[in-house]
Amino acid sequence: MEIDVEEYYNRYAPMVMRRCRSILKDEDLAYDAMQEVFMKLVEKKSRLKGDYPSSLLYTMATNHCLNVLKKRNREVNISVEIFDNIQGSAKENTEENLINAEMLDIIFKNEKPSTRDIAVMYYVDKMTYEEVSHVSGLSVSGVRKRLRNLQGKVTGIKEEFL
Repeated sequence: MEIDVEEYYNRYAPMVMRRCRSILKDEDLAYDAMQEVFMKLVEKKSRLKGDYPSSLLYTMATNHCLNVLKKRNREVNISVEIFDNIQGSAKENTEENLINAEMLDIIFKNEKPSTRDIAVMYYVDKMTYEEVSHVSGLSVSGVRKRLRNLQGKVTGIKEEFL
């Protein structure tokens, strides 16, 4: 079954836009990112299955937005209790933001890209383990294990720097 991009756009564009807006925190960037997600869908539609379109588009939007942030040399604001004391406020202390961005680079340096996605979905988007599992394609126990390992890594890094 071939993907009907126009139908997907009509049905899922608002969801993709919300996801892009939530990550990028900028309306214009989010709109551009949403359009890029659907352009990628057009380019790759012959190789994709139409089984779970919302999950596919959600994942594509997440990955694209994280790449946009990386290219723009910014980091996703993971200030929530993600790693206890890592705090980042995009509009406050620039020096602190640079330190936090560097810390996040260290944390995710040898991690799979999907681990960062999982952390963003769980800590930033406040998704449940089950929701993260559904979007990421991992089992619930796999999601828990990744987050537990990440938390252990953060604890080790914090102890090393303190």
